[in-house]
Parts: sequence; structure tokens; C-alpha cells
Amino acid sequence: MRHKGVIALILAVATMLAGTGRATADGRSHHWGIDHARAVFVQTNKPKSAGGNTIRVFKRADNGRLKAAGEFKTGGNGGAVAGAPTDALASQGSLVYDGGLLFAVNAGSNTITLFRVRGTELERLQVIRSGGLLPVGIAVHHGLVYVLNAGGDGSVQGFRLGRDRLHPIAGAHRSLDLGNPQRPNFLLSPAQVGVDPHGRFVLVTTKTNNTVLAFRVGHGGRLARRPVSTADSNGPFAFTFDTRRTLLLVGAVTNTLTRHRLDRGGSLRQIGAPVPNGQQASCWIQRVGKFYYVANTASSTVSSYRVKNGKPVLLNGTAATIPGGGTIDMTASGRFLYVQNATAGNVQGYAVNGDGSLRLVTTATGLPRFANGIGMEGIAAS
Repeated sequence: MRHKGVIALILAVATMLAGTGRATADGRSHHWGIDHARAVFVQTNKPKSAGGNTIRVFKRADNGRLKAAGEFKTGGNGGAVAGAPTDALASQGSLVYDGGLLFAVNAGSNTITLFRVRGTELERLQVIRSGGLLPVGIAVHHGLVYVLNAGGDGSVQGFRLGRDRLHPIAGAHRSLDLGNPQRPNFLLSPAQVGVDPHGRFVLVTTKTNNTVLAFRVGHGGRLARRPVSTADSNGPFAFTFDTRRTLLLVGAVTNTLTRHRLDRGGSLRQIGAPVPNGQQASCWIQRVGKFYYVANTASSTVSSYRVKNGKPVLLNGTAATIPGGGTIDMTASGRFLYVQNATAGNVQGYAVNGDGSLRLVTTATGLPRFANGIGMEGIAAS
């Protein structure tokens, strides 16, 4: 009798779970909050004249290979800053995956799109104004979402995420006072918005303004009226945190990686000297385990680093060379690194070996190539 009771309980639970599924047009069943398939998402950033912005989805196999799985409209249009050589948005974080949701910028229509991710299927939940001109970046932290707008003076707009909807936060719109035109030059536009792991500060890099701005986060996601500004002569572009208090910052002018400590007041304190990689136009950074990879768009290469004894150490200036590339944004899924190549119109996937070296395992082709000042930008993974 005991065994029959256990079997009955298992069948009841299985029936209950099956009931939570949602059938799609092709008859397949998906479960909210259950995301068994791993995927890589690529933002095409197509303008209105090309049909508007879309997200291309690729299913990731266990060996890292990618297989095309669909294309989904964002409901907005792609756009571009002025004069960019290969990277239309000149930013990191224009497409962000977080907790089963995907956030995309529509730079050409001043909006952002929120998707629900179910394996390789995307359900568009919302298209909402970005709170400024030419949105180029998004940061997500524990239900708070901050959008970086590059146009004009530039701005950060905060949103609260609730019931699969974004709600603008009063007191979370802050100007960057850049004094740029509505469509700024790529060198003058801000590069990344991010939130520190403690959730105390929203950080923005400003490239040739040579500053990193830190807005203190207040009650409900509100932002301090004025940021704390830290000067950085390396041309700060992208960053990532390696601990809860320290971050690695890429210098696009000096082609370096520098480690900084974020103090409780919002200032950055440099730890050691910048570490050059010998490449050109170092901009993006992606962490995979204990290794950090920097994309060098003018060299079309990827450099590898590791932090040892509290300082970044260059492992290989040319850990990967991208033929015909224009290496820009990157993402990680499991132990694989995926590199977006705007000029070549592809995404290359690499297995990360135990020593940090890279082994090419896949190439996804047929993506929009950079031409006439615009092309794909933005990549994320589940």
C-alpha cells in the first residue's frame, strides 16, 4: 500500500506540472520559469528601412555548437551613433538576459523591449520609452533596470520590474551632461551602464570624457542627483566586477585592462598599473569562470586575462583571431565564449580550455553585416 501511495503521489505531481505548460502553435509545450534549452541571442539592430530590430535565437548544444532557432521582432527600430567604424551602438550591454527575461534596446525608436524567454522561444511582453534619446545599454539588478541613453546630454533612466512589466521610477532619471548632439559621435557617446554587486551604485563610463560616473542608489531605486566622478585617462569603455568591491575596466585608448576598487563613497581607486595587450581598439570584456576576455575591434582579436595576486595578468594578447571580423560584443554560456563579429556578419563560439586558451567550436553565419554606419550589435545567452 505504501508503494501505491508513492506512485500515486508521483503521478499527481507529474500531472500538475504538465498542467502548467503552455502549448505553442507547433504543439510543443513550454513551462513558465523552466528553461531547459540553452540559447544565444543576437540583436540584429536593423533599422526601420530593413524591417526593424529583431532578435535572432540560436540553440546551444552541449558541445557549444549553435543552430538557428528563430527570429523575433522587438517592435522597435535599430539605430546607430555617428562615425562608428564597426560597432553601431559603440556600447556594451545593449542586449541583456536575466532570470528568464531578455531586455533589448531599440536605438532608432528610443524604446526598450522586454521578452519572456522560454527555451529558444521569445514572447514579447512590453515595448516602453527609454526615457531619453538613442538607448545603447541596459543594466539589471534584483528587479531594478537602468537604461543608458546616448543621445544629446545622455541620461540614465531607472525602471522597476514587476509582474513582467517595466515601470519608470520617479527620481531615477539623471542627465549625464555630455552636451552632445542628438546623434553623438561614437567617441563621445557613453559606453556602458552597470550596477555594482551590492546594488549601491549605478556606474556609467564616458569614453573620451575620461570619467566613470557613480550614482548612489537610494530608496526604491532612486538615484542621487549628482554622480561621483572618477577620472580615467585610458578611455574607459566596458567593465565587469571580479569581486563584490573590485572591477576590471577596459581602456579603449591605451588598449589596457585596469583593476579598481569601488569605495563606499562611489570613487574608484586604481590597483596597480594598466596592463596592455598589444592590440587596437580594446573595448568589450566578458568573464568566463576565472578568465576575462577583451575584444579588440580594430585588430579583430580577443585577448585573455586572469587576476593573480590582486592584479590583472595578460595570458595571451591574441587568444583568438577573427578572420574578416570586426570583433565587438561577447557573451558566455556555460564554458563557452561567443564573439559577435559585425564586419563578417557572424558569431563565433569558443570552448574555454583549462588554461584559458580558446578552441573554435562553431560559427553562426547569415547575420547583418556592418555597412553604411549600421549593423548588428548586442549578444546575450541563457
